[in-house]
Amino acid sequence: PSEVPVKGWGALARRGAARIAPREGVGDTAAAEWRKAVQEARDQDLGRDYEPETTWVRVDEDEGVRKEASGAVRRGRQRDEGTPTAPVADTREELSKSVGSRQAEKLAKVVREAARAFDRERYNDSRKLLAPVTERAPSFAPARELLGLTYYRLGRWKQAVKELEAFRELTDSTEQHPVLADCYRALGKWGQVDELWTELREASPSAELVTEGRIVAAGALADQGKLRPAISLLGDKGWKLPKGPKEHHLRRAYALADLYERAGDVPHARDLFARIQRADPDFGDVAERLRGL
Repeated sequence: PSEVPVKGWGALARRGAARIAPREGVGDTAAAEWRKAVQEARDQDLGRDYEPETTWVRVDEDEGVRKEASGAVRRGRQRDEGTPTAPVADTREELSKSVGSRQAEKLAKVVREAARAFDRERYNDSRKLLAPVTERAPSFAPARELLGLTYYRLGRWKQAVKELEAFRELTDSTEQHPVLADCYRALGKWGQVDELWTELREASPSAELVTEGRIVAAGALADQGKLRPAISLLGDKGWKLPKGPKEHHLRRAYALADLYERAGDVPHARDLFARIQRADPDFGDVAERLRGL
């Protein structure tokens, strides 16, 4: 889309936000509600034969944290068990109290269909389905969350901020802080990025979620030309790539190696890219980056 600006280091439209998978046993949270909706949408034939819409080409495909390595907002699929989550103010039962059981079921079905469209990367379809739901039931947190992520994937940062801030207020959850922070980063609102990172760090949810927030916060520093503080944030307390690293460890290491290269510290960049390649030879474009050094 024409409104998407070119910002360095993979600031825009992280690939991971499109990959949703449900997890059982997380309770009545907004994220749980619509992760369940995604699964239901996959399992049911909702009467739509989706054909690919016009392909959306991200302008930052070759910037910074590239391709598969740019998943700084990966949602839920590999979240640690026991992650603290907040109760939803308006689940389906509460929705029924607000709009009546018949309307509640209709709205819930629309959210399931929107989840299916989102899962198939049909973001415009998802947006068109969800906007009327959020207008009719503005306190229905699952719809606000999914619409916010939809706007995020479309590169519509201001609209994404509106919906995700509503989700944040309704649930008191930090689950979408990395996505919300990345929206503020794209808008150049550094103070809000710092605020969200502080909240996320202090809440200490899953290691993966904190890593996602750390990468976004470091990226915001790098966007401002503060490469050394960004390196310090990612390499906090002498952090090193652990043995048998998980994907969020590799993402952090990749981002740190990229910053080393940008700061002119080629030996550290080369060493870290090499460590990533040994751990996972197929991780993103790490082999190409290493050859370039």
